[in-house]
Amino acid sequence: MASIRRAAILKLASAAYEMKLDVMNGVVTQSADGRWQIGGHDLTTFLEKHQGEEMVLVLGSLEDERPVQTRTCRTCGRDYTELECPHCRANRIRLRGHA
Repeated sequence: MASIRRAAILKLASAAYEMKLDVMNGVVTQSADGRWQIGGHDLTTFLEKHQGEEMVLVLGSLEDERPVQTRTCRTCGRDYTELECPHCRANRIRLRGHA
């Protein structure tokens, strides 16, 4: 089940990236001077740049082993583990003429 959670986290990151939001991916480290980094990104600089702004910070560990909750779609009744029902999403896209 860990691969499902990992895929969901990466899909969320991809959606944020497509919205032109800042996305950082990598190992969390702290340098000798106390600055926090995620991969090659300086988290301290990012936070200083956005000081005073209202922000939403989403953190997801790719090493998280908790099982992903299976949900039942209230529209079609199918079970799914993604952020939304993939069957209904595909139908919405098709009916709107986007595919």
